[in-house]
Amino acid sequence: MAESLNMQTQYRILTLNAIAAVGLQRFPKDRYAVAGDTASPDAILVRSQDMHKMDIPASVRAIGRAGAGTNNIPVDRMSLRGAPVFNAPGANANAVKELVIAALLISARNLVPAVRFVDSLKGDDETLHKLVEDGKKHFAGTELPGRTLGVIGLGKIGSLVADAAIKLGMDVLGYDPEITVDAAWSLPSQVRKAHSIEEVMKSADFVTLHVPLVKATRGLINAQRLQLLHKGAVLLNFSRDGIVDDVAVIEALAAKKLKSYICDFPAQALAGHPQVVALPHLGASTREAEDNCAVMVADQVREYLEHGNIRNAVNFADTVMPRESAYRVAIANANVPNMVGQISTAMARAGLNIHNMLNKSRGDMAYTLVDVDSAVPDSLISELSAIQGVLAVRYLPAANP
Repeated sequence: MAESLNMQTQYRILTLNAIAAVGLQRFPKDRYAVAGDTASPDAILVRSQDMHKMDIPASVRAIGRAGAGTNNIPVDRMSLRGAPVFNAPGANANAVKELVIAALLISARNLVPAVRFVDSLKGDDETLHKLVEDGKKHFAGTELPGRTLGVIGLGKIGSLVADAAIKLGMDVLGYDPEITVDAAWSLPSQVRKAHSIEEVMKSADFVTLHVPLVKATRGLINAQRLQLLHKGAVLLNFSRDGIVDDVAVIEALAAKKLKSYICDFPAQALAGHPQVVALPHLGASTREAEDNCAVMVADQVREYLEHGNIRNAVNFADTVMPRESAYRVAIANANVPNMVGQISTAMARAGLNIHNMLNKSRGDMAYTLVDVDSAVPDSLISELSAIQGVLAVRYLPAANP
């Protein structure tokens, strides 16, 4: 699909949820129309709305998720259009970290059962005092210094949790086979490296999960791995609900392998269990996190629409090239051999000199930015669009070339 836009064109942004105003303000009003009922939008901003059954307009060139997870977005369908799906990794990391630390303290000091006990008491102050003194021994907890926290997933959130736990005096054992260079640099040096999930499960007093929900991580914490825990361990899940087998958790609680399970994902199998604390998906529910996510994803969508640059898309590699020419072509394609050669040949035939070019691939998808020294004719856009494997072509001349 070919597209030719210039920066005087008014872009249309469809919002499917309430996106923080500070993020929407990143779109200049003289060039962007942002609304919840926009026809033929160029991009969609979404938080939690399920888009899988949505008839996404053909005009949509990008989707921005104001958060980290993209399970509510048909990423594969958008990839076939050559449209990036952006998210905001790390923008809500501090909010989730604080909730995980709260969960550690809640579990270590048995705070929820203690609150439930106090709420159940009846009588005058003297009676209450006696009942409290008699009952508090049932809620004696443990202190965190010297305890081992196992962190599975060492991205931004996992690294922040590890750092906070170390400052609380805990020993931290981390596992992440796909840790990025940036994450490795930000990871505290005191974190001990585990070589497998099994090693973490065998060694930790507390286990916290910080991995995305993908095919490989669905059911990651199952009955077999829960059996590796030593008696009285605590499992924390502020990642995604499908990562943990809820039925296996109930069995592990009954067998006293688990002392408690604290998660951000209520489920019928967990409802009412006295050793389960299920929160209503509060991980990113702070004003600061919502603002950070909205700003981050708005900036990414705007940069893509105006300049074709891709940063933090879940289906394309980061592809960021500073403009060195007023005339830019952006091409999304299947990651197949000789694509760059065909693009270069077509441009040479059109008499265009390539000033700069950047090609990046990720899995089955590839993306190319080309800056040329003169205006690009419509005939070349059509020729590039006709190349087998090309999914989308966008011509992005600067405002005043």
